Amino acid sequence: MALDNLGDQIKDAIGSHGMWTLRLKTVIKTGTSDLDPDIVRCDDKCDFGQWLHSNEIDKATRTGAPYQVILRLHSEFHNCAADVLELATGGQAPQATELLEGRFSNKSQKLVRGLRKWKGEVN
Repeated sequence: MALDNLGDQIKDAIGSHGMWTLRLKTVIKTGTSDLDPDIVRCDDKCDFGQWLHSNEIDKATRTGAPYQVILRLHSEFHNCAADVLELATGGQAPQATELLEGRFSNKSQKLVRGLRKWKGEVN
């Protein structure tokens, strides 16, 4: 795996996953979304998830602790985003907001910290 590619993927992932808060706030406000919670829940549908699960990453990296931590955090992030989405589109805006500002925010911050740490270890 090219280390430059890892750094680029992590940088892009931080930006892309950061946009989820804004996207979910809009869904909470409108109560509608074209996103399917079952697809959002899958951590291999976004660009970063596709790369994370791809064969582009060598076995040594895949078995390392940083990769395993990011894999777990990324999955938890997607599960929580899907939970917020389900609540928001199900007419439960207050509960969706509470989840977004609590557990989702926590998962998002942990993922970003983990990605930054991984990127720092690579550089």
